Amino acid sequence: MHNSTAIEEYEDYKETADWILAQTNQRPKVAIICGSGLGGLADLLEDKTVFPYESIPRFPTSTVQGHAGKLVFGKLQGRECVCMQGRFHFYEGYDMHTVTYPVRVFSLLGVETLIVTNAAGGVNEAYSVADIMLIKDHINMPGFAGQNPLCGHNDERFGVRFPCMSDAYDRRLRDLAKQTAAEQGCGSFLQEGVYCMLAGPTYETIAECRFLQTLGADAVGMSTVPEVVVARHCGLRVLGLSLITNKVVTDYDSEEKANHEEVLQTTKRRARDLQRLVRHLVTKI
Repeated sequence: MHNSTAIEEYEDYKETADWILAQTNQRPKVAIICGSGLGGLADLLEDKTVFPYESIPRFPTSTVQGHAGKLVFGKLQGRECVCMQGRFHFYEGYDMHTVTYPVRVFSLLGVETLIVTNAAGGVNEAYSVADIMLIKDHINMPGFAGQNPLCGHNDERFGVRFPCMSDAYDRRLRDLAKQTAAEQGCGSFLQEGVYCMLAGPTYETIAECRFLQTLGADAVGMSTVPEVVVARHCGLRVLGLSLITNKVVTDYDSEEKANHEEVLQTTKRRARDLQRLVRHLVTKI
């Protein structure tokens, strides 16, 4: 999909962005990436313009159950937004550049704030299923192993060679989210913690879960971090929200098993609260 030279790469993103700009008059400042089972957020948009991924020049396409594969422009509570309904995962066989392709397109569309949502396993013993965790920091496991979306030639038109990640998750946005959660009656199940990304698609072993607890991870999932890294590289502010859909297994005597159905069930139960939180938060950004 991508040519090897950086100049053409930039032109790829630009071709996608220019096509979108020509197709819609909407110029959103906020982009939202919807995680597993959370695509319902895009359905709440008014004055919608919908682009299936396959209709967008140079855009990748999605393959997972629970992920629709549409770029939706519209208004949330009167605020212009663009939603990715269905994201791209490394475990689907995409490379990291493809996983994060849409984020650079967003930046060329004039987006300034990225909201990322995901379904995650609860590593922190104090978390309950159906809690919503504000991401305050991340552990980029694939990055440790050399799978960082910024590997390769750096194009200065997007950002610097060595970007800072210690301030990846915007504190002001987190404060706004806490305030909004309190107003919307979501405060009792709002947590704040560290998201650890593993490549997947396998769920974690018991030893791996214990390892993650030792590392200081509060939640674990298979997405989000690459998009955040690229968003920060091109100067977007980021807010991350994890829906805790299951508790990871850390006990060899346990009969519990992680499974995708359970994840989608919990998501259904809590999706409305998460949507309400994001919908009201967007008006304050």
